[in-house]
Amino acid sequence: QVQLVESGGGLVQAGGSLRLSCLLSGRTFSDYDMGWFRQAPGKEREFVAVIRWSGGRTSYADSVKGRFTISRDNAKNTVNLQMNSLKPDDTAVYYCAADRTTSWSTSVSAYNYWGQGTQVTVSS
Repeated sequence: QVQLVESGGGLVQAGGSLRLSCLLSGRTFSDYDMGWFRQAPGKEREFVAVIRWSGGRTSYADSVKGRFTISRDNAKNTVNLQMNSLKPDDTAVYYCAADRTTSWSTSVSAYNYWGQGTQVTVSS
């Protein structure tokens, strides 16, 4: 059984930075593409970033491109999301997710396992 646990959320002022981490347990981490998604109140869950199982390829939503960086450490079973130049519009619950089919997808429906989420609040 795959379990994902996020950490690193919090309250930050606009222009600040946060680093989110997600630990996968229960299966071989390098078998999965890993994604970050977010959901703001009253909105649908949306794609933020994805990283290939090997770490050799990444993709970002246009809204975060140039500000966020996704990375992974397969030896530590962790995926990270470094968030810089944060804006109030980045306020949301952030979720990490694992795709066992490595379909390289930005779609919520493609991901098989989800963490519980971590709150990120950016004040203006």
